[in-house]
Amino acid sequence: MKMKNQTTVTEFILLGLSSDPQMQIFLFLVFLVIYLTTLGGNIVIMVVIRADSHLHTPMYFFLFHLSFVDICYSSAMVPNMLMNLLAEHKTISVNGCITQMFFFFLLAITEIFILSVMAYDRFAAICDPLRYMERMSKEICVLLVSGAWTMGFFHALLNTVFALQLHFCGFNQIHHFSCELPPLLQLSCTDTLTNQVVLFTSVVILGSSAFLLTLISYIHIISTVLRIRSVEGRRKAFSTCSSHLIVVGLLYLTGFLQYTKPSLVSSVVLDEMFSIQYSILTPMLNPIIYSLKNKEVKTAVGNILGKFSFLK
Repeated sequence: MKMKNQTTVTEFILLGLSSDPQMQIFLFLVFLVIYLTTLGGNIVIMVVIRADSHLHTPMYFFLFHLSFVDICYSSAMVPNMLMNLLAEHKTISVNGCITQMFFFFLLAITEIFILSVMAYDRFAAICDPLRYMERMSKEICVLLVSGAWTMGFFHALLNTVFALQLHFCGFNQIHHFSCELPPLLQLSCTDTLTNQVVLFTSVVILGSSAFLLTLISYIHIISTVLRIRSVEGRRKAFSTCSSHLIVVGLLYLTGFLQYTKPSLVSSVVLDEMFSIQYSILTPMLNPIIYSLKNKEVKTAVGNILGKFSFLK
C-alpha cells in the first residue's frame, strides 16, 4: 500500500550491465558492433530478397518480414542501452520505459508468430507440394504476416494498458539494461496481481499457440521426410528446415529458461544473459544463420556483388 509521504517516481535509473567505467566503454564497443552487424545483415537480406526475382517466394517473403522485425526489435533496445553505457546519468522516463516495454512485447510476439508461419510454410512445401501454391498464395501470405503483427499488437496493448495503471514511488533503480515488465512490477507501489495474471495468461496462450503450431508442423515434416527413400531427397528436405530450426531453438530455449526457471536460481546476471540472447544476439544471428545455411541466398548475394564489381 502506498504511503502518502512517498515521492512519485517520474524516471527510472537503468543500472545496466556494469558500473565500472572501463568495462562500460568495452561493452559499448561490443554492443555497437553487434547492433551494426544486426542492421547490416538484416538490411542485406531484405535488399537481396527484393532484388532477386528467384527469391520472390512465400519462404523468402516471410524471411523478409522476419528481418524487418529483427531490425525493429534490436532498435527498440540497443540504442538506448548504448547511450546509457556512456551517460553519467542512466535514466529513462516512466513513459519512455513503458513505451520501450510496449515495443518489446509487440516485436517479440510478432517474431515468434512469424517463425511459426515459416514452420507452416515448410510443412506445406514438404508435406503437400502439389497444393503448395494454393495453400501459400500471396493473399494468404499477407494475411498470415498481418495476423502475426495483430497478435503482437494485442499482447503489447493488453499488458501496456494494465502497466499504465501502476504507480511508482520511492525506489526507482532497475537492475537491467532495458525496460521489461517483471522488473517494473517489483518497483510498483500498487498491487500487481492483475498485471502478473495478465502477463502470465497472455504469454502462455500466445506463446504456447505459436510453439504448438511450430511443433505440429515439424512433426509432420520429419514424418514425411523419413518416408523419402532417396538419401539426397532427405538431405535436401532437411537442409531447407535446418536454418529455421536453429533460429527457433535459440529463441524458444532462452525465452523458456528465462520465464520458467525456479526463483531460487534467478539472478540479475542470469536474467541479463538470457535477455541479451533473445533480444540482442538472436536478431544478429538470424541473417547470419539464414545466409550461411541457404545456397539460394548466398547465390543471390554473389550475383548482386558481381553486378557491383562489373560497374567498377
